Amino acid sequence: MSINTDTVLLLLGITLMYSTPMVFAAQGSVISEVAGVVNIGIEGMMTIGAFTGAAVGYFSGNPWLGFICAGLAGAVFGLFHAFASVTCKADQTVCGIAMNLIGPGLALFLSRVFFEGATQTHPVTNKIPKLFGSQGLEGSLNNLNVDMTTVLALILTIIMIWIFYGTTWGLHLRAVGEHPAAADTLGINVYKVRYICVIFSGLFAGLGGAAMTLAIVPQFMPTAISGQGFIAIAAVIFGKWTPHGGYLACLLFGFAQALTVALGGGSFAVPSEILAMLPYVLTIIILILFVGRASAPKANGVPYNKGSRV
Repeated sequence: MSINTDTVLLLLGITLMYSTPMVFAAQGSVISEVAGVVNIGIEGMMTIGAFTGAAVGYFSGNPWLGFICAGLAGAVFGLFHAFASVTCKADQTVCGIAMNLIGPGLALFLSRVFFEGATQTHPVTNKIPKLFGSQGLEGSLNNLNVDMTTVLALILTIIMIWIFYGTTWGLHLRAVGEHPAAADTLGINVYKVRYICVIFSGLFAGLGGAAMTLAIVPQFMPTAISGQGFIAIAAVIFGKWTPHGGYLACLLFGFAQALTVALGGGSFAVPSEILAMLPYVLTIIILILFVGRASAPKANGVPYNKGSRV
C-alpha cells in the first residue's frame, strides 16, 4: 500500500470514525470519575444507546431523533447507577457490572419484541450525514469519511475542557472528587454534583452507542458495541482523567482500528485474527506502561457519608 495523500486521508477518516463513539463514552467516564463515582457500566449504557438510536431512527426515519433518544436512554441508566451508588451507597463496581449485564440483555429483549424475534434491528435507511462524501465533493476529501457525530464529539470535548478548568462548577466537580467532606463544608452539595455527573455520564455513553449504529454500522446487532466502552475507560486512565487526555487516547485507539482496516484490505498477509486483536492488545500494552503513572481522584469510588471527614 503506497503512502500518498489519499491513503493518509483514508487512515485519518477511519481513525476519526472509529474513535468518535469512544470519545463520547470517555467524556462520560471522565465526568463521573472526576466527581468520585466509578462507572464501569459505560459498555452497557453504550449498548442500550446503540439499540435505542437504531430503533428510533428506523421507525421515525429521523437519525437525529434516534441520536437524542439514545442519549436519554443512557441517561436513565445513569440515573439508576447514581441512585444505587450515591443514595444507596452500593459498591460502585458491582453496580457497573450490573449495568453491563442489564444493558445488552434489555437491548436484545427489546429487539426481539420490536423486530419479530430478531436479535438485531432492521437497517436504518437515513444515517447521520457525512461532512464530505455525501455532499458530492470531488477529490481527496472524499476519502475523509467523517460524519457530524465526529464534529459533535470534538465540540463536546472542548465544552468539557472549558467546564472543568474555566468555570466555578468545574472547580466544585473536581473538589467533590478529591475531598468531598471539604467541599461539603464550603456549601457544595456533594450528592447533587455526583448525581448530575453520573446522569451525564450515561447520557454521553448513550450518544456514543448511537454514533456507532447511526453513523458507522446502520443497525443494532449484539456485537455493535464490542468492548468499546471498556476501551473508553482505558482511554480515560491513559489520559489521566482529563477531557483532552481522554480524547487523544481515543484517537490513538481509533488509529489502531484504522490500521486493522488498512492492513486487512491491503496486500499484507496478516491473519484476520491478529488484526482483530490489535486494538485490544494495544489497550493492554498502554495500561501496563502508563496506568502506574496515572493518579485517580482521591475519593473516586468512595461513597460519601455526610458528616464524615473523607
